[in-house]
Amino acid sequence: MEKSIPLKVETRFKDWEVLEYKRFRLVKPILIEGMPGIGNVGKICMDLMIEDTKASLFMSFFSYGLPNSVFVNEENLVELPNICLYYKKINRQDYLFLTGDVQPMTEKSSYEFSEIIMELFKRFNGQYIITLGGIGLGDIPEFPKVYLTGNNKEFVDKVSKSMIKKKLKHETKIYGLVGPILGISGLLLGVSKKYKTNAFSLLAETFGHPIYVGLKGSKSILGILNEYLNLGLKFDRLDKEISIIDAQMKGLGNDIDPHDTLGKYRKYSDINYIG
Repeated sequence: MEKSIPLKVETRFKDWEVLEYKRFRLVKPILIEGMPGIGNVGKICMDLMIEDTKASLFMSFFSYGLPNSVFVNEENLVELPNICLYYKKINRQDYLFLTGDVQPMTEKSSYEFSEIIMELFKRFNGQYIITLGGIGLGDIPEFPKVYLTGNNKEFVDKVSKSMIKKKLKHETKIYGLVGPILGISGLLLGVSKKYKTNAFSLLAETFGHPIYVGLKGSKSILGILNEYLNLGLKFDRLDKEISIIDAQMKGLGNDIDPHDTLGKYRKYSDINYIG
């Protein structure tokens, strides 16, 4: 994270510490969330989006409800897992990017975290929320489909029509194809409805194997978001990494190098849920 002196942000949840690193004058921001899950699809989307847009660290979140573990960083030192909110203005639109190394581990901490995000989003007078995730399949999809769902039929239909107009391929018939959408990617959809905030989710097909890295699914989602929101993202590095991971994943045997360039995406990649 960027070095600065953080300020504490007050919320009604005493079990969570929220730190603010910079002050921004937000004008009706759009929140995009992606956390670790199946194939780490949402996490990869957010990492690449934050890196490509050079988004600035805005806030961080800590709770004893996070996993009791540490990660070894590139300097061979340990660091606590973190969840962070980033900010970027793109084409006069304010965006908030929410991601982390981990997700809250209990139902209580997951609900509390979702409520904190919604309270903050309401303070910022936010427009709507987009959550990202993966749908685990039994085989590796060559051309992953992206499914659209949300918390308000009228809003989802409006988003779908806009995507169709832009010729962005997506599926809307998701009932019966997936089980519950667990984790923050699912809870934000539900909790945001309680706060009368529109939200939709993009879920990409990916392989449900614990060590699979869902780069193709991530690219499918990013391709849609890039055109839908006019983000100006570039995919050169992602295409290169897809070719690398394709070569490594053939057979899914013991020859996969855990220290390759994609190792960072395997943090908690064995969390077994849709989202």
